[in-house]
Amino acid sequence: MKIENQVLQPYRMGDLELPNRVVMAPMTRSRATNPEHAPEAGLHDIYYAQRATAGLIITEGAQVSRRGVGYIHTPGIYSDVQVEGWKKVTQAVHEAGGRIFIQLWHVGRISHPDFHKGELPLAPSALNPEVKSYTYDGLKDTVTPKEMTLKDIENTKQEFVHAASNAVEAGFDGVEIHSSNGYLFHQFFSTSSNIRTDSYGGSKENRAKFFFEVIDAMKDVIPENRIGVRFNPSLHGMAGISVNEETLPTFDYIIEKLDADYNLAYVHLSEPFSDVSEVPFAETHIAKRYRPKYSGTLMINTGFNLDRANKVLGDGDADLVAFGRLFVSNPDLVGRFHEGIEMARWDKDTFYTQGREGYLDYEAAT
Repeated sequence: MKIENQVLQPYRMGDLELPNRVVMAPMTRSRATNPEHAPEAGLHDIYYAQRATAGLIITEGAQVSRRGVGYIHTPGIYSDVQVEGWKKVTQAVHEAGGRIFIQLWHVGRISHPDFHKGELPLAPSALNPEVKSYTYDGLKDTVTPKEMTLKDIENTKQEFVHAASNAVEAGFDGVEIHSSNGYLFHQFFSTSSNIRTDSYGGSKENRAKFFFEVIDAMKDVIPENRIGVRFNPSLHGMAGISVNEETLPTFDYIIEKLDADYNLAYVHLSEPFSDVSEVPFAETHIAKRYRPKYSGTLMINTGFNLDRANKVLGDGDADLVAFGRLFVSNPDLVGRFHEGIEMARWDKDTFYTQGREGYLDYEAAT
């Protein structure tokens, strides 16, 4: 008999048993207002614990170093104070019966010198993305970043390793590498942001080299099957990234290599953020393209509701579905799916504000 609510069925992800296939997607919420950029006790811990019925929670992006910062009030995972703050979060989620990964983040050139004591942001190449950076003084134009030296690349690799080690100490069940949405790794992948002529530029293998080096180094401090990765292959016209003839072959290579040579927790993919049906070389159906190329756990996100989620799971194009905005306003999203309760609407004006409003004041209906 066909099971109507595929999202509510359990799933084994490596050595983790997930009670359902509903994932809380990583979402920047800008609530770390303290000088240490640490999770706030009585805020972050409650927020994530409220949503612990998800099969898996992936936290907001946490910077792996001060050099990785690009937005105000976002937490890090590079200091002892931050680790102690995250311990309260993981403890609260685990006590509520949940499982939680932390997203490891470096924004690269999507930043501003204001975050780096006047120094330029780091990037694979000295190309300005021509977007806005959300600083403490409001929106400012991005600048031409500093092209990373080989020493910069090595230092950043070690920052990811240190962050992964801190994540283990903080009690996380795993980590997700944010290699998506126009941030540092995506900048290396794309020929619209990477024009290097050394071993980290040129061919798709070279442009993916840094990413694979980071995974290989991280495996020394966290099990391979507790590492997830996130990609957005059809991101176009955002964060200075454009789809071209090199884009899909690059992501094909990366995902096929992950399938052949690695045993990760999952590959997390985004369907297009915008209409790319008329964009040359773009893929309009990401899950369908990459399901045949990846035999491990495949997670999909972007704009899913219950019906669309059940369909993509029922069609076999994904194993897990990540929900973002629905989890903002529905802490009991899994319960609402189970009981068929109408969804509460979110207030987009409080997505990135500070404090409890729009964060802890959405009520559970179940």
